[in-house]
Amino acid sequence: MTIWVDADACPKVIKEILFRVADKRAIQVTLVANQYLQIPPSAYIKMIQVEAGFDVADHRIVELCEVNDLVITADIPLAYAVTQKGGFALNPRGELYTADNIGPVLRMRDLMDSLRSGLSEISGGPASFNQKDRENFANQLDKFLTRSR
Repeated sequence: MTIWVDADACPKVIKEILFRVADKRAIQVTLVANQYLQIPPSAYIKMIQVEAGFDVADHRIVELCEVNDLVITADIPLAYAVTQKGGFALNPRGELYTADNIGPVLRMRDLMDSLRSGLSEISGGPASFNQKDRENFANQLDKFLTRSR
């Protein structure tokens, strides 16, 4: 199993958790981004830099991920594509997406997108990333990896 990271927008604290997990559990973690990212020296951590452009990193992750791989992303369309290939996606806030639960999440995201585009009063994004989100992520990652082994 490989853990793929949609790394351009991934919070630093989440990357740090993943770096520790890679070495502790001997699991390959690959960051995919369209800018160079500093990674610690490790046989289990690597970085793929893709060219700049809309969804270029997402397309590369979908191309490379395999059945039972885990993708770390807050991008719902990417999570959907990964689950359709037999993989799993974990949001940095700790929400695990599978082929069984991603459909309604994608539909809600699309609905909110269309509402935001039609109404100027709807604005803003998700709440700021906090300690509880970090803990939720770490707990869900641990559960996932324990079940996968």
